[in-house]
Amino acid sequence: MPMRWPDSPAAAAAARADLAACRALLRDGSRSFQMASLLLPRRVARPAAALYAFCRLADDAVDGAGEAARRAAPARLQERLQAAYAGRPRPLPADRAFALVVAQHGIPRALPVALLEGLAWDAEGRRYETLAALESYAARVAGSVGAMMALLMGARGPEALARAADLGVAMQLTNIARDTGEDARAGRLYLPLTWMRTAGIAPEAFLAAPAFTPALGGIVARLLRRAEVLYARAESGIAGLPADCRPGIAAARLLYAEIGRQVERQGLDSVASRAVVPGGRKAVLLLRSAGLALRAVPAAERPPLAATRFLLQASLAQAAPPEPSRPGAFDIPARLARVLHLFERLERRDREHRLAGLRGWSDPAQAG
Repeated sequence: MPMRWPDSPAAAAAARADLAACRALLRDGSRSFQMASLLLPRRVARPAAALYAFCRLADDAVDGAGEAARRAAPARLQERLQAAYAGRPRPLPADRAFALVVAQHGIPRALPVALLEGLAWDAEGRRYETLAALESYAARVAGSVGAMMALLMGARGPEALARAADLGVAMQLTNIARDTGEDARAGRLYLPLTWMRTAGIAPEAFLAAPAFTPALGGIVARLLRRAEVLYARAESGIAGLPADCRPGIAAARLLYAEIGRQVERQGLDSVASRAVVPGGRKAVLLLRSAGLALRAVPAAERPPLAATRFLLQASLAQAAPPEPSRPGAFDIPARLARVLHLFERLERRDREHRLAGLRGWSDPAQAG
């Protein structure tokens, strides 16, 4: 039986506590996602935190220590998902909050099922011969999340859903380009195998001894170019979102694309180090996101990616929940000021931590 927001004050307080726990996980898990979410209206940011928490914990379960645990994780996650959709979530804050969110916002079960399928591919160590195969994976682990976010916002048209899925796939391709070395050292390989062989790179040899070469840099650049095409497609869908949601999605688009630019500034070497966008640059992009949100105009409709078409079909087949009330105005400058203040605080804290670490390293009495 679908879950509804609790009627009793005690149960409602417990539900709010679950959402608070999800927001805490968001703060600790992804700064870029956190910053973008702060530009979203509360009616979207709160359920988005619940979605993020469930997805993050699912991903962590598949990445858990030990091969046996990783292989067993997908079946356990499917059981948790089934329980959530049956209105009997596991006694975990993320599961309880997730169950409420999917019921209230009419999120079809096929979308989180797709996410868990992609995570199961991770657990089995699947590799991808072609870009099309890689995009099928990205559609599951990230395009599904984009579609769920669109539904949270109340954007249920085919164009909005297609562009939201584009954005998710673009983000995942950026992640793969950034994490090439980190993934390889963990025994994972996501780059299209045909691209590697054509460039003269033997996949197994690269996994055995990950090292940057100009040929590998060419593959990373090629993947980033594909991501940029999808970011441009996604940008055209911002105008189709509710006005109060556009700044947050514009920020997510710009912040994630900048990770790719940072990889390029590092000479496309994502093996020796992991690209990190400086806080000052993120602040500039947040300011730009306001302009992007305000000037967004609808573009000619484009068909969805072949890899994400099944997500749209499932979303369009689901009956829409009652239309929520929305505010008539959205104070973008006030939201930006709040986010930029948070950036300043986080940057100051990071500087203090780095300085403390340097002092401890240089003081023999503290060096251990």
